[in-house]
Amino acid sequence: MGASLSNSSDIGPSLGDIPEACVARVFLYLTPPQICNLARLNRAFRGAASSDAVWHTKLPPNYLHLLQFLPLDQYQHLSKKDIFALFAASVSFDDGNKQMWVDRVTGRVCLSISARAMEITGIEDRRYWSWIPTEESRFQEVAYLQQIWWFEVDGVIKFPLPPDIYTLSFRLHLGKYSKRLGRRVSSFEHTHGWDIKPVRFEFTTSDNQHATTECCLDDGEHDEMYGNHKRGCWIDYKVGEFVVTDLESPPEVRFSMKQIDCTHSKGGLCVDSVCIVPSELREQRRRLVSK
Repeated sequence: MGASLSNSSDIGPSLGDIPEACVARVFLYLTPPQICNLARLNRAFRGAASSDAVWHTKLPPNYLHLLQFLPLDQYQHLSKKDIFALFAASVSFDDGNKQMWVDRVTGRVCLSISARAMEITGIEDRRYWSWIPTEESRFQEVAYLQQIWWFEVDGVIKFPLPPDIYTLSFRLHLGKYSKRLGRRVSSFEHTHGWDIKPVRFEFTTSDNQHATTECCLDDGEHDEMYGNHKRGCWIDYKVGEFVVTDLESPPEVRFSMKQIDCTHSKGGLCVDSVCIVPSELREQRRRLVSK
């Protein structure tokens, strides 16, 4: 009995006996969150979780091009793990009016273009438009339309997106919202005209890819994600998909949304941004939200 107890510590190898190089090989097949969780186990796992060889495989294939959007002193001494963390937290460019980030699980590249980076008809006239500060936007403000007859929003971006299939969408909100006594409230005082004629969404790429769609923003029909109406919710209106195949020659993308039928006015709409995200990633998120 005593002999068996004295040998109980000689059961066999433990996790601490696995060579760091072997752990690093396993980490090549795990996601960044999984790697960070396993790094807590012991010294070998922590060492492997900091390996440049591991994190190089998690970064976008053109991450060196993406680093050009940052000042050199912000990344030149960083490890690849820290570069991934920097990208995951988002990188602002074009005077802070555009953002790029990588998905924390897949490492795929996403973009967001603020309303400030777009050409908006009448934006300088406060009779029609105003800027609302908000924590609900990546850019901390949105453009609010009170009333206008000719509604047109245009934008363009050229960015070194890695090869993938991307979805472009507009992020919009019917109604003006604010906080009252700590609660979010929406006002629809100025919301009108979006149920009469559809808004036309469109994009065209420099390599001749094109998509267009039309919908009434205030149609009152049942929406599978937002219930019986769309008022008071942020909604991503999908315009279409485009494919990036050339790592060295990314396409320029021009996009727009218009409702230029001047037989009626329209108003009460917040314009936040245009998002460009990998289509597979977008669908995964939609499935999670709808559950």
